[in-house]
Amino acid sequence: MSTPKIFESEYRFCLIMWETEPIKCAEIAKICKEKLTWSRTTTYTVIKRLSERGVLRVENSYVHSIVSKEEAQKSELDELMEKKFENSMPAFIAAFSKGRKLKSEEVDALKSLIESAGK
Repeated sequence: MSTPKIFESEYRFCLIMWETEPIKCAEIAKICKEKLTWSRTTTYTVIKRLSERGVLRVENSYVHSIVSKEEAQKSELDELMEKKFENSMPAFIAAFSKGRKLKSEEVDALKSLIESAGK
């Protein structure tokens, strides 16, 4: 089963949800008003949409995630890789590192990731 699409404004909501869940709908609406300047109605609309798409569920007025932050990030990266880099990891890494000076720790971490992925 694929991860449902989470759009940018919804993702900002999800960041709050993942950090605070389980949380009452009314409480997350207050936080969204403060952090995102959303009205209560906007927050409830986003909750409804994400619930319909299977990203979260509401149970006894509490919001719970179904899709984790890591799953959402992986899905977004998979889509980016497919659309922009033709599923080529070397092309992605080349674009990512072009014009950037990587720290030696970053280079070591990338080497380690590549070695473990190749096994």
